[in-house]
Amino acid sequence: MRKVFKYAIHQVEPYVNWLYFYHAWQMGRESEDLRKNLRKDAEEMMRLFDSVCHTYAVVGLFDAYAEGDDLVLEGFRLPLLRQQQPDSETGECLCLADFVRPVGTGVDKVGVFAATVDTMMEKVGEDDPYKRLLAQTVADRLAEATAEMLHEDVRKRLWGYASEERLSIQQMHAEQFQGIRPAVGYPSLPDTSLNFLIDRLIGMGEIGIHLTENGAMRPHASVSGLMLSHPKARYFNLGKIGRDQLADYASRRGIPLEMMGKFLATSMVKEN
Repeated sequence: MRKVFKYAIHQVEPYVNWLYFYHAWQMGRESEDLRKNLRKDAEEMMRLFDSVCHTYAVVGLFDAYAEGDDLVLEGFRLPLLRQQQPDSETGECLCLADFVRPVGTGVDKVGVFAATVDTMMEKVGEDDPYKRLLAQTVADRLAEATAEMLHEDVRKRLWGYASEERLSIQQMHAEQFQGIRPAVGYPSLPDTSLNFLIDRLIGMGEIGIHLTENGAMRPHASVSGLMLSHPKARYFNLGKIGRDQLADYASRRGIPLEMMGKFLATSMVKEN
């Protein structure tokens, strides 16, 4: 199943996580007055956007199983990476594939998603540095809010594995729901070139997302990733990988080793 969504700004605004908005401006709680003024400007900008802009999302729900460190989604293989140092909480070396049924034990399901905003949001205030930065940070938060709203809809209706869920926005921001939605470029899913595979699965272009040669998304205010439902699924930091895993991952991806190293950045690979 694959579905495309178009949202009005006022629909997604309640899902905005303002803590991350303030973090982007490097404002702590000690800057309360500045935060209030900044939020007022941001909310005013959202009202202006509401009359001319939208946010967009696409999600696919696929029958899936795990085979080693790969996810296999209806025959489409999605290689993943594994921690090489035991996780501080579980003591295990985790991979996102661990949260999906292994091959031979039945069929599970995995969600694949992308969310973005109208490109013009990022072009506001080209001659006004403050307004431009405000527009960019507002757009970033609206893209994330769209993913949050989509994830709720997936859990409760489209996939329905948590149909009885009754969480407030604050509880969702605290990730009190079942399952996770790891995003590409974040600690457990750091390889931005995975966006090429995600694009093949769900067609990001239909919602206006275009990829650069290294897999970065344009508009910049876009987010993509996976949705996993396992009750014990959790976020983790992959950390640095060894060159042996880099070589194995490059082989599974069918990408030359040197190019794969560039996608992952040398800071992710442990030196010998």
